[in-house]
Amino acid sequence: MSSFSRTQRLVISIAVLASFVTFLDGTVVNVALPAISRELGGGITTQQWVVDAYLITLSALILLAGSVSDAYGRVLVMRVGLIAFGVASVAVAAAPDPLVLIIARAAQGAAGALLVPSSLALITATMRSDVQSRAIGVWTAFTTAAQLVGPLLGGVFVDYLSWRFVFLINVVPIAVTLVLLSRLRLDEHPSGRGVDWWSGALCATGLGAVVFALIEQPNYGWTSPVIWIPGVVGAALFAWFLLRQRGSGSPLMPLSLFRVRDFGWGNLATLFVYAALSLNGFVVGVYLQQGAGLSATAAGLASLPMTVLMILISSRAGAWAGRWGPRIFMTVGPAIMAVGALMLLTVSADFDYWWQVLPAMIVMGLGLALTVAPLTAAILGAIDQERSGIASAVNNAVSRVAGLLVVAMLSTIVGGSLDLGGFHNAAWVTAALLVLGALVSWVGIRRNPAEDSAPATPAAA
Repeated sequence: MSSFSRTQRLVISIAVLASFVTFLDGTVVNVALPAISRELGGGITTQQWVVDAYLITLSALILLAGSVSDAYGRVLVMRVGLIAFGVASVAVAAAPDPLVLIIARAAQGAAGALLVPSSLALITATMRSDVQSRAIGVWTAFTTAAQLVGPLLGGVFVDYLSWRFVFLINVVPIAVTLVLLSRLRLDEHPSGRGVDWWSGALCATGLGAVVFALIEQPNYGWTSPVIWIPGVVGAALFAWFLLRQRGSGSPLMPLSLFRVRDFGWGNLATLFVYAALSLNGFVVGVYLQQGAGLSATAAGLASLPMTVLMILISSRAGAWAGRWGPRIFMTVGPAIMAVGALMLLTVSADFDYWWQVLPAMIVMGLGLALTVAPLTAAILGAIDQERSGIASAVNNAVSRVAGLLVVAMLSTIVGGSLDLGGFHNAAWVTAALLVLGALVSWVGIRRNPAEDSAPATPAAA
């Protein structure tokens, strides 16, 4: 980061570390799921809830957090989020049964919601044009690497200590970030605008009810009132939330943002790409242990090639996107990842990691490294500085909702059981989602953020 000023390096370091803990805890759990299920019980349903309890509050409240960040200041919101995340992590590690674990995971997601929009908004509010693109590239490389290295760290902890220690990994980065925050002198101007707390409640309740119906549907069936009532009510509440955004004076998700072409189409691409990533991460982490018989550490190592490629290429891809525009990278990257997902169809009962999984991980890692930084830069570079916090929150909410819904639908996707056939079904669905992400990017993305230093203003696409 030698090309950045001292203040810019400090901002990037804080943004990376603050986001690191939320991204890490979103994926580190995947390889711990079999161990959690063995100790606490509950099977695939408990595994889904351990993942989705975190994602429900993270994705629903991240919109509220983005508005709070703009209203009260990013540094203050980040400091509160870091402390709350640490406390919730300890509660997760100490959970005596599935219910307490799931509740603590939901609290952890709520705290994480305070971190991501405020951290990325520090970058978008203090840097513009190609400097911002390069900074987002660095942020993307390390935060996405946290997502990918999470399974490896989780596997080591599960095999040699306990799954409970998996959730204490973030103690050190939280402490370091708090120290760095105390050294940051940023001339912030909180807007002081009101926050639409009621919309936040509608969003969280609506998403939670829909996800409950999707996860529990295999246990009760669609005709059961236990399923269709929460499903219908949840969808109605979320629709109400969207309607409120049209008339609210301080909306959590300003619908006008989606009239900015790159922001609207970029978020649609985000939905497909991150749904694919979440599905692939969950299925690979669990199947390699329960189906292929690998240890948790070995299952975690499966994602290491993706991590290495992200670190090596992602920051460069962000700079390339700032120079040549994000469209080509957002199209080619997901297409390459789709090829990697289809390569997982070679996994057979006669399992061989080196020939059946490693090549797929390398190809997917290359595509991912080309995709994520240009995607983030295209979306956030299209929005003016004053709304950077809420724009970041919306984009992060879209990516989390994508993972939330695809994990909730896991039983339907894999056919009720994560055996070899279910693994192959997931590979097909992953590839299809990535192809859709590539097509959406090619059709919708237009603006080159390097062409102008002034951000776009909302206008009809």
